[in-house]
Amino acid sequence: MIKYPGEHYWPGYLGNVFVILAFVCALAAALCYFLSTRSRDEAENWRKLGRQFFYVHSLSIAGIICTLFWMIWHHMYEYYYVWEHSSNSMPMKYIFACFWEGQEGSFLLWAFWHVVLGNILIRKSKDWEAPVMTTFALVQTFLASMLLGIYISGYHFGSNPFTVLTREFPQFANMPFVKTVVIENGEKVNHYLEHLDGRGLNPLLQNYWMTIHPPTLFLGFASTLVPFAFAIAGLWTRRYKEWQKPALPWAFFGVMILGTGILMGGAWAYEALSFGGFWAWDPVENSSLVPWLTFVGGAHVMLINRNKGSSLFFTFFLIILTFILVLYSTFLTRSGILGSTSVHSFTDLGLMQPLLIYLLFFIGLALVVFVNEKKWNLIYTGIAATCFLAGTLFGFYKEGLALFLLASVGMGYLGARNFPGEKEETESMWSREFWMFIGALILLLSCFQVTFVTSFPVINKLFGTSFAIGAEGAIKAYNRWQVPFALIIMLLIAVSQYFKYKKTDPKEFYRRMSFTFFVSLALSLTASYLFNWFQFSVKLEYAFLLFACLFAILSNLSYWLDILKGKLDHAGASIAHAGFGLLLLGALLSTSRSQVISQNYKNDVSFLGKDYSNEENILLLRNDTMRMGNYYVTYLGKDKEGIRIRYKVEYMKKDSLTGKFDSLFTLTPFIQLNDRMGNAAEPDTRHFLFKDVYTHITFPGTAPEEMDFSGDYGEPHNSKVKPGDTIFTNNSIMVYEGMQPLTDTSGLRGRKDSVAVGAKLKIFDFYGKIRNVMPVYTLVGNSPKVSETVVDELGLKIAFWNVLPDENRIEISFSEKKMNRNDFIVMKAVVFPFINVLWTGCIIMIIGTVLAIRHRLKRA
Repeated sequence: MIKYPGEHYWPGYLGNVFVILAFVCALAAALCYFLSTRSRDEAENWRKLGRQFFYVHSLSIAGIICTLFWMIWHHMYEYYYVWEHSSNSMPMKYIFACFWEGQEGSFLLWAFWHVVLGNILIRKSKDWEAPVMTTFALVQTFLASMLLGIYISGYHFGSNPFTVLTREFPQFANMPFVKTVVIENGEKVNHYLEHLDGRGLNPLLQNYWMTIHPPTLFLGFASTLVPFAFAIAGLWTRRYKEWQKPALPWAFFGVMILGTGILMGGAWAYEALSFGGFWAWDPVENSSLVPWLTFVGGAHVMLINRNKGSSLFFTFFLIILTFILVLYSTFLTRSGILGSTSVHSFTDLGLMQPLLIYLLFFIGLALVVFVNEKKWNLIYTGIAATCFLAGTLFGFYKEGLALFLLASVGMGYLGARNFPGEKEETESMWSREFWMFIGALILLLSCFQVTFVTSFPVINKLFGTSFAIGAEGAIKAYNRWQVPFALIIMLLIAVSQYFKYKKTDPKEFYRRMSFTFFVSLALSLTASYLFNWFQFSVKLEYAFLLFACLFAILSNLSYWLDILKGKLDHAGASIAHAGFGLLLLGALLSTSRSQVISQNYKNDVSFLGKDYSNEENILLLRNDTMRMGNYYVTYLGKDKEGIRIRYKVEYMKKDSLTGKFDSLFTLTPFIQLNDRMGNAAEPDTRHFLFKDVYTHITFPGTAPEEMDFSGDYGEPHNSKVKPGDTIFTNNSIMVYEGMQPLTDTSGLRGRKDSVAVGAKLKIFDFYGKIRNVMPVYTLVGNSPKVSETVVDELGLKIAFWNVLPDENRIEISFSEKKMNRNDFIVMKAVVFPFINVLWTGCIIMIIGTVLAIRHRLKRA
């Protein structure tokens, strides 16, 4: 490897030592803890040795993180990861977001939280330590392997964060834009690092939410491992019920943290992204939502088993499925398979095979401990190894995967057949556990529908199909199914706490539920009538969901005040359920009643293309005032702050008596400039108690310099265009519609060998006026004659000077005069009513879950 002046290699060497040490120690810890469960005489010695290896592994993970942070902080662009994710212009407050933007950094963040939780479990899990930490250490082994970046049999396993840039791209140092060669002692020396800048952080990630959302979300992912490890330990040691006591508080902790992480992602999307909302059913969003839903179901089924002893198999199934779905979501978002369907997914960095192995290994592990029969486990392991070798050596991936899944189904059947029987007791429909079980089933069905649609790219790759429904079709498909699921869940949340375990008196149940039922019904009927939701069948879903949300909120509030007497000790579930009801109520009201107020009635924006509608976009000239909804708005101008251009938009009201405008507030949506990744528009929002006014720039208009109409025409700009192509000028947009033969060749003295054609141009200016012009190209014999067409009011001079028949194109040039005019913007503004109901529900749900965890810990 060629070494260049200024490169620092010691951080890379140190980081790679930590990576190797982390991998080896995690594997050694897993082996020692495994032997501790198998050996009676030496169990304690193996357990202590496993602890020591896990401690060293923990220190190694910390060493990798510190080394990578050091490299990013000091802009060591000789390392590919630092160059790819940071830059000199990036504010240092986003160094954390820069750290976990990439594959390697996010794997490190995930491994870090496993280390934290693992060290807590070492101290707290007592006699469960060895089997639980065996699973923990195995997971860490796989995560550490993702950082190795090695090649095995031609396959790339993992991605190393300490790869040197010129090793990853050997020609990089000689690229024209980075090459800096000086003469030293008669020799040419390449000092490419002297003027090198990094690619930088994605503009959309330069937001404070990105410093707190990913750590919270990955802590949620990591927390799913704890109940999973206890469930595996329970199956392994055949202590089918005892594992739930230590695992239950962890399950609710994971539900709270993962849910909080998802909600933070929604808040980031609402604040920083310009699609105008908090949830878009993006595959990456779905991949975090689905495990949370099964986690919620699993935690509640654990309560059923604790109180009645039933649903044991379903408890294991949901808890194990939750962690498997986390691995599956990791495979979806990091293998590159969603590259064409999600803007949030990672590209393929050689992780598809190891991620698939990671997923299949833990599916196999769960099945092996589930069956717990040596003969069948050996057969299953042999089939899995054969599938792996066939896929790796001969490329039979589809066949190997099909055989593995078929064997897994067989193992699942064997495990279910040998699973310990439960008490034969019919659950009464008047029992709490019956409806909690129904709720868990509904959540499972909801997850299946989301997972199925999200997995279309995987299905297409495996079976050669071409399922594709597009972004709008996917949203409709999700909403069509998920709204009824949400309605049922809300109804179950409303009534379930009023049921007692085992048996409930129907008369008492009706008496307690009747008041909140009729109040909710009256409120929902009144609101639905005011919202005109009874006029269209599609809106009836909104009316039903509104009733269910109100019913859930009021029922849980009544339960807390009437039955629990306002005490907080047992109120966690009621408060969390009411918070979830508020969350859905806020989502329903804010999205169904949102109003786009930026209808354009003065300056036409359709010339900008099919993505710009006058129904949703308004064109504002500088210092011009236009009405927009209940407001009047004025574009005041723009300011540049570093890499951001802020556009000042003043919202005003008009005094009906005096006609004067009174300023209400000013919003400053901005464009974040990024030459390498493209500019990104970020909105600005004015928050009120009962609504938000949301504004973002959809077209940034012109440069801020004012222009002088006098003077000569500038340098001509040449364009090759085909019919339908667009040419942008400083103050207009030209659309080439095609050529038109001309019969009038006056001025050529009637020469018979002359041919004239015109280029039909439609010109849209930024005031909404449309002009049709036709510059002419004439061929006299073999000599072309070009005439210029002048559009004085736009300061344009256009020449049609060449025809390219083989390409079905023509060449047009235009030159412009500088004009004294104001710049403009095109923006979209949306009013979201009652959006604060959603955020209030988020906070209340988190508080209720914390109270529930506190109660579980006290009981434990």
